[in-house]
Formats: sequence, structure tokens, C-alpha cells
Amino acid sequence: MSATVAQHPIVIIGSGLAGYNVAREFRKLNSEAELVIIADDDAVFYSKPMLSNALAKNKTPHELAIADAEKMASDLNAKILQHTRIDKIDTENHVVFTSENKAIEYSQLVLALGASAIQLPLPGNAADKIYRVNDLSSYARFREAIVDKKKIAIIGAGLIGCEFANDLVLTGYDVSVLDLADLPLNQLLPQQAGEFLKNALAEQGVNWLLGNKTKQINFTESVFNIDLESGDSFDVDVVLSAVGLRPNSQVAIEAGIEVNRGIVVNENLETNKQDIYALGDCAEVAGLLLPYVMPLMNSARAVAKSLNGEKTKVIYPAMPVMVKTPSCSVVVAPAAKGIEGEWSIEQDDQGVHAQYFDKEGKLQGFALVGKAVEDKQRLTKVLPGVLS
Repeated sequence: MSATVAQHPIVIIGSGLAGYNVAREFRKLNSEAELVIIADDDAVFYSKPMLSNALAKNKTPHELAIADAEKMASDLNAKILQHTRIDKIDTENHVVFTSENKAIEYSQLVLALGASAIQLPLPGNAADKIYRVNDLSSYARFREAIVDKKKIAIIGAGLIGCEFANDLVLTGYDVSVLDLADLPLNQLLPQQAGEFLKNALAEQGVNWLLGNKTKQINFTESVFNIDLESGDSFDVDVVLSAVGLRPNSQVAIEAGIEVNRGIVVNENLETNKQDIYALGDCAEVAGLLLPYVMPLMNSARAVAKSLNGEKTKVIYPAMPVMVKTPSCSVVVAPAAKGIEGEWSIEQDDQGVHAQYFDKEGKLQGFALVGKAVEDKQRLTKVLPGVLS
């Protein structure tokens, strides 16, 4: 880094958990360096994981906001630019350009761009009326939409779909969940565990419409009509799509930064461009795409140290994922991709205890459902780290 470049501020693009936690961790190490945070929204700080269980906790969108941009700027001794979109990154000259063609020079740049909700190309006339929740503002719109409504359909039986289904059914809504897969959390749980979760949420009132493709969704006079390829058809008041996230990487691609599934970074969270880091939902770290809080927090601490001059590799210990389905507790620690092995499963009417062992008999992952989650701490101690 040249002496001239070093005089410029550290710039963080993104004010979600990733961006703000990098800033917070950096300030623990350095209270003086100039810090600029660029946000394409109002830069309100909140915990995104709280969105999917706020109803049952009786939290309004306003109550989920922890601090506004002014408070965060004061706490972090940072300049925060709200409602500012990045149009271009000049990696050679260390400059980012906003959509207003304002040039902001940086010494080091952190991409905390997050991810966007995937939008399915569903036939019918209702595509622009289907809700997707991926931030506080979209959640506020969804909450407003369900006031005085009763029937809600959720497209997607993955982690977010299950969490929202549980939250909504616990607060009195009639909830139907649609998915091509035959069981919820199909990519995370073995069959017995998925069946236990499905039955437990069904007892609470969730209507599962699984193993079926949505043919079309039409909207007429405040009612959504959903047609399935099975021939079934039903009406709901609101449709929520929860089919996953796609890393935000377009501005990185245009800047010549390497992108695969996400923005490619090494174990130091460095991209292929000098003085540029990436972390969180937008980043593919040493081949891993892990859109969860624990990897993000570990990454934020590592990036902060590197920004302060101490090049630091990120370490991911075993990081079980807690699924927020209070009607049926679920903890899962997936085995790394490519590890051959098999499940050892114990089940009773209290839950499912599933362990994944490799060919040498070493524990590589687990899935605990119901009362079996009590074994989380013991098993976590045995698991190998994800990245060390």
C-alpha cells in the first residue's frame, strides 16, 4: 500500500451484521483511523435473524431496530453514508464511485454486500405481489400486509420457511408451506429428523404441501389463488417466498474481483484485488458459502485485525446451526461436502438423535431434533473444525 493510499479512510460497503460487526471489532483495536460505512438503505442496525421469530416474541419492526445511523456513527466514530448505492469500484486506484458519481478513495475496502432473496419465475399474474423478507424494511411491509389477514402460504420449506411457518402458526395464522422436496429442511436433515419436524409443526397447525410443484399463482381482488401440478388449488391472503438467498456480487464482478458462488476470498478474507476484503453472506471463504451468524462473527474479528495491520486467518470451529422453530427444537451441524459416511440414528417419541460418521468412524456432523438437542454441547466438542 502506497503512502498516499494509506492516508485514505477504510471503507466498508454494507451496514448489516457483517459490516457493522467489522466496524465494531476494528474500533476495539483502533479508535483513530478514519472509517466510512456506505449503506444503500437507512443504515439502521438490527439483528436479521430476529425477523423470523419476531411475531411470537411480540416484537414490532420498530422494536427490532437497535440503533439508527446517527447513533451507530457516534458509537463507531465513523462516517455513515445512507441511501448510497455503489456504481463502480476502481480497484487499481482505490476508489469507489456512488450512483451520484461521487468518488470515495479508500486505503482498504471491505465488501459486506449481503445477499438478496431469490425470486422464482412463477407463472401467473401475482409475481410482483409475493413478499420476500430479507431485511427490516421488507419485513415491515410483510407485517403490514398480514394485519387482519388469516391465510398465509410460504413457498420454501428450508430454514427460513420453517422458521416463519412456526412463528406465524404460533400467532394464530393459517399457514401452508409448499416445496418440491418431500420433507422440511431437506438439505440439512436426514429423513427421520425431517419427518419428526414435519409432524411436530403439523400438530401446531402447519399445513404441509410438499413434493409438489407450484403451477401458477394468480391474484384477484385481494386473494391469491395457488394451483399445484397435482391438480390441487387453494386460496390465501398473503404469499411469502422463502426459497433462499443469492450473494450480492454484481459490483464485484464488474470490478474484476473473482466471483464463484460468492465473492471468492482466501482464509484471510482477501479477494484477488489488493486491499479488498469480503465477508458475510456475499463471500465464499476458502470454498465455503456459510450464510450463518457464527461464521460471520468469526470473519468480522479476523478482518478487523487485518485492517489494523495484523494479517489474520479466519478460523471456523464446529458451528452448529440453531433453527428457530420453538415448537420443535432443531440443531444441525452438516458434515463437510464430499465426506463419505453414513447416519447413525436413534429415535423415540421425544425426538431424533442423528450422528454422521465417516468411514473411519469419526463424527463429522449431527442433526438433533426435539429433546435430542440436549446433546448439542457434548457432540459439538467432538466435531472437527470447519476451517482451521
